[in-house]
Amino acid sequence: MLKRISLIVTAAATAATAVATALPADATPVARKPLSHVRITNHFDLVAGQMPENIALLPDGTADVTFAGSRQIARITPGGSTRVLATLPAPADGGTGTPVLGFALATGIVRAANGSTYALYATGTADLTGLWRLAPGKAPERIAALPPDGLPNGLALDPHNERLYITDSVLGTVWTVPLSGGRPTAWSAAPELAPAGFLGANGAKVHNGALWVTNLDQGTLVRIPIRHGDRAGVPQVRATGLAGIDDFTFTGPGDEVLAALNAPNEVRLIRPDGTSTTVLTAADGLQNPTSVALRGSEVYVLNAAYTTGKDPNLLLAHLPGRHR
Repeated sequence: MLKRISLIVTAAATAATAVATALPADATPVARKPLSHVRITNHFDLVAGQMPENIALLPDGTADVTFAGSRQIARITPGGSTRVLATLPAPADGGTGTPVLGFALATGIVRAANGSTYALYATGTADLTGLWRLAPGKAPERIAALPPDGLPNGLALDPHNERLYITDSVLGTVWTVPLSGGRPTAWSAAPELAPAGFLGANGAKVHNGALWVTNLDQGTLVRIPIRHGDRAGVPQVRATGLAGIDDFTFTGPGDEVLAALNAPNEVRLIRPDGTSTTVLTAADGLQNPTSVALRGSEVYVLNAAYTTGKDPNLLLAHLPGRHR
């Protein structure tokens, strides 16, 4: 396990170097507001590979998360306990063939109304890479195979048409799969999704008739309209200058976003006009934030500690005046 963690940190350090060179010279304004009551509620086991990558909230405030390095799906209760629900099977080569990163990792996660949890798994092997479903009382099963030369990363659910959207950070593609599983369809491979040396399309959310996607290398937030017949519209870049952007959440029915910037150790509030303000930093306890979720006015931030190598954790904060 220690050897694998070393490989993970080495790969992440490469990403941090690439992102650092892309950071703009001018500093983004930092504001302590609008977030308050910032505290770390859970610390995870770095040596065991418990690097939290993505999060799906249940109605009661319970959170399902993926632990990237340990290939696990876990549940965190409002009381602070952590329970591993499933460990995805290890590839025969230990994950060394996983594109770009060189280690097998669990990535995007969503929770559906049918009670099942869906998660992505990247291994570099044809037998395991893809979309996995964890149904109540059952073992995890792969329900859609994805290209082993890609890196499935972000996962978004459209509950209205019961479809899942999957970003591939290496192939610069968005795939779509029915909630029941099956053969994936390439939905968009627009230039706005492509990597620029490391990882491209990353976080994903369905919001106001569109799929919103971040691009880690390009430092952008992109809106892709969902047209009739589930066709992809023309991508619209809605925000730039966000090098290292990972996953994100909307603060309400409008287009305001809270986004995790991994290597810069920031959470940004991105306004509908594309301007942004830093609302959390390493001084608040951020350790390579990977994803953000919102329940009412409670903000959840996962921190994987990929390059800091110190304290993978779950951080909570209060965002006043927001209702969902």
